Amino acid sequence: MSLLDELKWRGMIQDIMPGTAEQLAKEMTAGYIGFDPTADSLHIGSLVPILLLVHLQRAGHRPIALVGGATGMVGDPSGKSEERNLLDEQTLQHNLKGIRIQLEKYLDFGSSSPNAALMVNNYDWFREIHFLDFIRDVGKHITVNYMMAKDSVKKRLEGSGGMSFTEFSYQLVQGYDFYWLYKNRQCRLQMGGSDQWGNITTGAELIRRKEGGEAFAFTCPLLTKSDGGKFGKTEKGNIWLDPRKTSPYQFYQFWLNAADEDAAKWIRIFTFLSRGEIEDLIRQQEKNPAERIIQKTLARELTIFIHGQAEYESALETTAKLFSASGSMETLSEEDLHAMEGIVKSAFSRNRLQAGVDVISFLADTGILPSKGEARKMIQNGGVRINRGKIEDVQFQVDSHLLLHDKYILVQKGKKNFYLVEAG
Repeated sequence: MSLLDELKWRGMIQDIMPGTAEQLAKEMTAGYIGFDPTADSLHIGSLVPILLLVHLQRAGHRPIALVGGATGMVGDPSGKSEERNLLDEQTLQHNLKGIRIQLEKYLDFGSSSPNAALMVNNYDWFREIHFLDFIRDVGKHITVNYMMAKDSVKKRLEGSGGMSFTEFSYQLVQGYDFYWLYKNRQCRLQMGGSDQWGNITTGAELIRRKEGGEAFAFTCPLLTKSDGGKFGKTEKGNIWLDPRKTSPYQFYQFWLNAADEDAAKWIRIFTFLSRGEIEDLIRQQEKNPAERIIQKTLARELTIFIHGQAEYESALETTAKLFSASGSMETLSEEDLHAMEGIVKSAFSRNRLQAGVDVISFLADTGILPSKGEARKMIQNGGVRINRGKIEDVQFQVDSHLLLHDKYILVQKGKKNFYLVEAG
């Protein structure tokens, strides 16, 4: 199966430039993707670009990761409704270092193979270019009419905020990246998200007009969630690839909690499992949806890919400690309690706990249940656990003896709703 055929069945191609398949079949081709250096870590929104480069290298081609030290100082308007804050050079250099370390985990940069990965920073060539030279040598090749016809520009111009010249010039800057890599690194392919199609085609057009050359491109669809939420976002914010920002356990839980519809789509995109393996998983899920075999496989494959086997096993252990009804509460550290995915935190009077309070009042006063009537009903239906123990008596007393680490009480409502009540 060719690289493009592989990516198509995985759902990773949206737009493709004519001649791209022929170019990839003809010879080893260098292809690049740009990464935004607005933070010192990539997040899971960057996983598709990373995986595209990995697939490219596995198919025998040369991946180039461009980290936008220069474009990070400008700001890409694509898909955005307002201009973002620009970064200073010191912050950018810090971010670039963190991103470089991460990309080296997933791509082979060190081998002597002709398709060894390459990392570049566009600030290395833009810092030598003067403004007048740029508008004379680059700007004259692309008309304003051409630039204004791009969707990313039209949407911003039609909005109330307009667009600054800084952002308007972005497609020329990115287009020059493609031109520079074409001329200096023999790069003939650019990849990216579908929102980058306008910028990518500007680069190919610049190569044609300025150098008389031919360049190619394809994009992948922008990911969405079945519930309409933004992919990669949780109540706590981004899911980062850096374990200091998002623990491997939290990373694992994100994929484990995917909706069935999302998991069936993501298992193709985010893993390297074969078509046969994935189709077998889908059949197993259809026979026994409660087992959530696709989510478990997705979470396993991605946690190992990003964080390694040891961290995956640790995430499994933490999951078992937190969610096993038969597990010992003594094994849970404060860090474990706070790390629980989606846990809701609240406070309760330590003085009331020392005196003891009936469980119905406790549940209502902490806001875990909206009223005492709802609390009573939930207990009678067997839907309340405190420190993993099922509460069956509506007269049960909640007191300070239940405090974990002399601070917390863990309450479970139903199957998936967890609350951490802190005594204060």
